Amino acid sequence: MRLKITFLLLLFLLPLALANLTVGFYRSSCPRAESIVRAAVQRRFSRDRSITAALLRMHFHDCFVRGCDASILIDSTSRTPSEKDAGPNLTVRGFELIDEAKKDVEAACRSTVSCADIITLATRDAVFLAGGPFYAVPTGRRDGLVSDPDVVNLPGPTLSVSQAFQTFRAKNMTLNDMVTLLGAHTVGVAHCSFFLDRITSFQGTGRPDPTMDPALVAKLRNVCGVASASNPDPTAFLDQGTSFTVDNQFFKQIRLRRGVMQIDQELANDGLSRLIVSGFASNATLFRTRFAQAMVKMGRIQVLVGKAGEIRRNCRVFNPRRRAF
Repeated sequence: MRLKITFLLLLFLLPLALANLTVGFYRSSCPRAESIVRAAVQRRFSRDRSITAALLRMHFHDCFVRGCDASILIDSTSRTPSEKDAGPNLTVRGFELIDEAKKDVEAACRSTVSCADIITLATRDAVFLAGGPFYAVPTGRRDGLVSDPDVVNLPGPTLSVSQAFQTFRAKNMTLNDMVTLLGAHTVGVAHCSFFLDRITSFQGTGRPDPTMDPALVAKLRNVCGVASASNPDPTAFLDQGTSFTVDNQFFKQIRLRRGVMQIDQELANDGLSRLIVSGFASNATLFRTRFAQAMVKMGRIQVLVGKAGEIRRNCRVFNPRRRAF
């Protein structure tokens, strides 16, 4: 009887073990998968270093809506909108790089590597190329079957630390994880519309945000003042120091009141997060270590594994559904 129970328990646990994300998931089924993705990212990075910020944003926007399932990649149709149509995603970019990597991977291993894994791998590789840490990425994600713009609810730039943390906590992320991941703004940019009130009339006061360095206020006014018909909403670097490098300079900047977006500056001002910011600002190695850990943790949010979802052949469209006869 005991042997039978043990056997049944093993039968129950085995699928769970197989369903977990693992480093080297494609080692047998598609040995060159990671190197193929890396090559595509290297080609793009060599001519456009801003791709790191684009992929970090894409990865975050994907994982925080229905989990890391590549639902953000689905194109809308005349009858069915997708997550791409949601306001926060209108400026997400880098989709053509994922298409390129997917095409190359499909040529080597048809219907084997998920688009969700390609986003995750490509982001890791772009972070490394930008001077950040190289970290092992567990793979084995499956692609989602739903892309609904109505469920896109991402934390905005004017939230307080406690308000933003509510979104992260709902995804089983800690406050330290949140501060660490917002450190991705070290390579990010923001449209002037996201911080214009901070440099003009903060909260209707008629004056700039008093928590922003006056020199930065003047600099950002110059940036945003060049708006034109062809560029109605200019962008500014969120890290005014090393804008294309994944490092801890962002945290040093916000401690000097040089945070561009309100939530960034709040990290340095709020008692909940101030000590975490100070720790990262003074210890570059600590930030690199925690950033790698937080990225891996984010990449596990609500993933589809095993037989759930699908492996898309084209990242922009769901696979045709098979008819039952």
